[in-house]
Amino acid sequence: MKRILSIDGGGIRGIVAGQVLIALEQKLQAKSGNAEARLADFFDFFAGTSTGGILTSIYLCPSAGDPKKARFSAREAVNLYIENGGKIFSVSLRKRLQSGDGVLDEKYEVDELNKALQNYFGDLRLSELLKPCIVPAYDIEKRRAHYFAQHNYQMKGDSHDFLVRDVCRATSAAPTYFEAALVKSFSNELYPLIDGGVFANNPALSAYAEVRNAEGNPTAKDMFLVSLGTGSQNKSYPYESAKNWGSAGWVRPIIDIMMDGASETTDYHLTRVFSAGGQSNQYVRIQPADLGGADSSIDDASPANINALVQAGTQTAQQFDAQLERIATVLYENGPDPVLFPSALAAR
Repeated sequence: MKRILSIDGGGIRGIVAGQVLIALEQKLQAKSGNAEARLADFFDFFAGTSTGGILTSIYLCPSAGDPKKARFSAREAVNLYIENGGKIFSVSLRKRLQSGDGVLDEKYEVDELNKALQNYFGDLRLSELLKPCIVPAYDIEKRRAHYFAQHNYQMKGDSHDFLVRDVCRATSAAPTYFEAALVKSFSNELYPLIDGGVFANNPALSAYAEVRNAEGNPTAKDMFLVSLGTGSQNKSYPYESAKNWGSAGWVRPIIDIMMDGASETTDYHLTRVFSAGGQSNQYVRIQPADLGGADSSIDDASPANINALVQAGTQTAQQFDAQLERIATVLYENGPDPVLFPSALAAR
């Protein structure tokens, strides 16, 4: 059974998915009797977009003392948001006026985000992450999807290897919120990229397709796919207001609608794919129905909203406790698959 974890985008709402994964990691520690067990020990493949790409990278970051062990716990991963979210999504009055609140220029400077990524990853390379993974971004010059894939380096060389902090910066470069990222591969190729959420805010289908092409061409019956949402924007757009909007009026709503719609479409397709072969129970989607008292905006990182998102994530974990227990059992009882991408493993 190929065990796959996929995490949606959603900005500061990554706290919600992170809290759910804290609960899952605790269940895995209890089942294994190992208090140091980590998510990377139990999944064979990871996918994450935007905030999900950052979480994925943290979970797969190797320990300095043992490059085969995960450095961070699920709780330590969430701390990136709790400790740095307020600084990352901080805007001065001058910047707010200059940017027109994100309409004329990006809403936030990238300095604090870059600093947080540097602190977590340093000069770690994509190829050094513990497990195969895929992180989407979008190339605005070539006008095509760009997938960062950990396992591609071993098969294709430096042109497919990047600093992890640059991967995270690219996949989280949400239009109107942060400026586009210009990242360089280790073969010195430049890529102008924006947030992968513009086409794959839910990267679970990308993960399925990638694993489908792994050793032996596994199908849905050979996979166990866990997909985590971060909650969706709950703001509606009344017809009477929206019918007369021009480009300025639509710029922010269309981004929200596009990202939520992409996530919902992926869930629909995967539900159909797994049910077609009678494997409905091998695809699990956990998406909070609501965020309680938390603001659903991707950039509300006020102390009050961070606390509310932590609470929403904890409540989501409690709501889906039975599903998390079953997930933990399946993960624990199905051991790791070391031959998912044998060419990559041989190169390592």
